[in-house]
Amino acid sequence: MDPSVFNVASAPNAAMTAAAMLMSFILASVICAIYRWTYQGLSYSRSFVHTQILASVIVCSMILAIGSNVAAGLGILGTLAIVRFRTPIRDPRDIIFLLASICMGIACGAGAIVTACIGCVMYSLAAVYLHWSPFASRRNFEGLLRFMMAKESECEDRIFEMFDSYCSSTTLVAMREAVQGDYIEYAYQIRLKDPSYQSDLIEGLTELTELNDVNLMMQRSTVEL
Repeated sequence: MDPSVFNVASAPNAAMTAAAMLMSFILASVICAIYRWTYQGLSYSRSFVHTQILASVIVCSMILAIGSNVAAGLGILGTLAIVRFRTPIRDPRDIIFLLASICMGIACGAGAIVTACIGCVMYSLAAVYLHWSPFASRRNFEGLLRFMMAKESECEDRIFEMFDSYCSSTTLVAMREAVQGDYIEYAYQIRLKDPSYQSDLIEGLTELTELNDVNLMMQRSTVEL
C-alpha cells in the first residue's frame, strides 16, 4: 500500500475555499427558495430551511478538508457514524430537498462548480414543474352531493342538465325515502369539471323549489399530510 495515500493532502488556498463555500451557500439558498415557494404541507419549519443551507456549507467544508486524503475521509466517516439525529422527517419530499442541498455542498467542495450550477437549475425547474402540473395526481371523485326531492317532482331533467354542465362524472350511491315517504333523498358521488363550479352547482340546485337540504361535501380519495 502506498503510504502517501495517508499523508495530509495540501489544503486549497483561501480564495478557493471561500469561493466554494460561498457558491454552496448561494445554490442551497436557491434550493430553499424553491422549497418555500412550492411547499404545501401543514407545518412549515423555518429551522428546516436553515438546516438545508447550513448542511450544504458544512458538507462543502468537509469535502474541502478531505480532498484526496483517504485517512481524513475515513476519520470523518467514523466521526459522523457516532452522530445520531433524532428529528423525524415525515415527508419524503423534505428529505429530497435536504439531499439536494447536501449535493450542492459536495459538488462545490469537490470543485465541480459547473456541475453544481447546472444541477441546481435542473432540480429547481423539475420541482417547479411538478408543483404546478397535475402529474401524479389521482382524483376519483371530488365530493358527495346530497339532496331531497319531492316524490312527484318533475325536475329530474333540469338536475341532469346541471350535472352535464358542471360535472365530468356522477354516480348514484344511495337513494331512500324521507319525510314519511313524501320526499326521496339522493346521494351522488360527483367529479367537478372545475373546482370553481362547486358554488355554481349548489346555487343552481338550491333554486329548484322541488329540492330541499342541498349540500355538497368535498372529499379526496387520499389525504396527504
